[in-house]
Amino acid sequence: MISYSIAEYKQMIGGAKPKRGSKRPKVKSQKVPNEFELKLALELKALKIDFEQEFKFHPSRKWRADFHLKGRMILLEVEGGIWSGGRHTRGKGYIGDMQKYNAATMLGYQVIRFSTEQVKSGLAIQQIEKMVGDLG
Repeated sequence: MISYSIAEYKQMIGGAKPKRGSKRPKVKSQKVPNEFELKLALELKALKIDFEQEFKFHPSRKWRADFHLKGRMILLEVEGGIWSGGRHTRGKGYIGDMQKYNAATMLGYQVIRFSTEQVKSGLAIQQIEKMVGDLG
């Protein structure tokens, strides 16, 4: 199991306190990172690989990539629910993912996809480290 300090967790999810006197905090429709995205983020930080989470890569669509490696045209996606019939493996979700990844590729991005199992086992960060190292 991965453990995080409260400060690390708040930094990962952008947990800012609402201002005093405000009646209700404004809620952004931002995806909350899952434990595997948090694990990958910490591993990228440990290797000093500069990245941005929830990166909006398309000029007109609301598509976001889980990670963007800053200074490189590389997007990383962590695909969950592949064995449980999740969104990424059902018809509409699968087609939506194809449209998103093809659009990213047409914009010049390289899209690298990992399963949650690959992140958990360390395979994902090993491949990212090798790829970034090979790119120089």
